[in-house]
Amino acid sequence: MAINEIHIDAPPQRVFAVLADWRSYGDWVVGSRFMRGADPGFPAAGTRFHHQVGIGPLHLNDHTVVLEVDKPRKLTLKAKARPLGTAIVDMTLEPAEGGGTDVTMREDPGDTLTAFVFQPLTHLLMRGRNAKALQRLKDLAESQPDIGRDVDVPPGKIEP
Repeated sequence: MAINEIHIDAPPQRVFAVLADWRSYGDWVVGSRFMRGADPGFPAAGTRFHHQVGIGPLHLNDHTVVLEVDKPRKLTLKAKARPLGTAIVDMTLEPAEGGGTDVTMREDPGDTLTAFVFQPLTHLLMRGRNAKALQRLKDLAESQPDIGRDVDVPPGKIEP
């Protein structure tokens, strides 16, 4: 498992609003290239957002599904980037003493094959990637008032 924590100078509702906006994942998730769409009702349990991941000319389309949601305290996702593997990503938001939000991101293998290759070196790489992702999430939650705001833009058609 890879566990990262960060303090964000914004209330849990604001941080959760960023997590609830499927369009924001392309801005803060390291390795994401393009958000292709989302199921109606995202981030309700069972809904998905569709993304593209990759580096350089290598990319693939896949999706991430919401496993559990407890607004504004918790969002658990199963991220897929097949054939590279899957991950269970648990985002926990706690009001911090003195204001703001303490965010814990826990990433575990999402299937047997991924667990097999999720070794100590991989844990270190995931922790480094997730530290960067949480810093991006912090930047969004603290500085961009429009991200995560409820808008009348339907999820729409999923790009191929």
